[in-house]
Amino acid sequence: MKKINNHTRTEISRFIPSTGICEYHAIIHITHPELTFDQQLSALLDAYDYLLKHEANGAKAVFKRFFLSDAANQTDLLLATLPENTACACSIVEQPPLDGTKIALWVYLQTDVIPQPFPGRLTGFSHNGYTHLWTGSRIQYGESSEHQTRLLLNDYLLQLMENGGTLAANCLRTWFFVQNVDVNYAGVVKARNEVFHTQNLTPETHFIASTGIGGRHADPKVTVLMDAYSVLGISPEQVRYLYARTHLNPTYEYGVSFERGTCVDYGDRRHTFISGTASIDHRGQIVHPGDVCQQTFRMWENVETLLHEASMEFSDMGALIVYLRDIADYQVVQKLFQERFPQHPTIIVLAPVCRPGWLIEMECMGVRFTPHPEFRNY
Repeated sequence: MKKINNHTRTEISRFIPSTGICEYHAIIHITHPELTFDQQLSALLDAYDYLLKHEANGAKAVFKRFFLSDAANQTDLLLATLPENTACACSIVEQPPLDGTKIALWVYLQTDVIPQPFPGRLTGFSHNGYTHLWTGSRIQYGESSEHQTRLLLNDYLLQLMENGGTLAANCLRTWFFVQNVDVNYAGVVKARNEVFHTQNLTPETHFIASTGIGGRHADPKVTVLMDAYSVLGISPEQVRYLYARTHLNPTYEYGVSFERGTCVDYGDRRHTFISGTASIDHRGQIVHPGDVCQQTFRMWENVETLLHEASMEFSDMGALIVYLRDIADYQVVQKLFQERFPQHPTIIVLAPVCRPGWLIEMECMGVRFTPHPEFRNY
């Protein structure tokens, strides 16, 4: 569904069961790039307010991410408009929307959720025996991307432990936004591998669905930002990892530690998280070097294979986030996505992928009604 308001276009997906919690994903785009940042921000916040009052049926935002074109000059202006005590995890990252605008918003909303305060940068929502912990734009200062990533992960796992959780048992999704990813991603990988090993996250056990991608904080001293999602109260039987071995190789074969995808079963639905996925084959090689169209097709094929492993389709996905290395590829890729996914909330941003040869990457998350009476409802 698309809703056109003053200077904005809001794309909305809905999951509305007969009983229980409803879920919404929305992406708000600015339609007039010639407006100033203040004007674009005002229009976006008006559209967001309209979404909450008219389209989301009383749902509350549990996580939102603002995509900025110039974080150094825009972040303070954005923060000044946000409530000081908001019951929603908020991520802010410089990943310019490639439609030429200065700001866009992805927001994930749910009905009938109870906000619960947690120390640190954790925002919790408790219902039916689960506590969902979202966190956005976590930073730590250190002399390198490796040091900052190590501090970020150690701080996060300590907060989980204080609330009765662990990285291995409860963390389902992470995002690492890396300034100058071609230079600094290696440090992220090294720190993540080493911290994960201490937490029994190994090739013999499992890792965590993740995206590692180019992105910047307002402070140039920050080389790594982290967003994360964990759930307290889930059991190992509810979580399954997706591999698509016919199309993709295990990530540890080329030295990194994340899962291609993860799905979680509740009593009335399945959530699936697809990590950042590019044009890669089952040997870990880049497919179609230099051809963004063919890389897009192979990327779709890889994601679709992962979704089928979870008994899901693209139609079950709530939002598609697409990352491009080269701004010159935008018009081509936008046309391809509009043709295949005309009804999906989609945003295409400028964000180099962690391997230079990958011209495009995408991630998504979604939900499908799949009754599992042995598990508690969502």
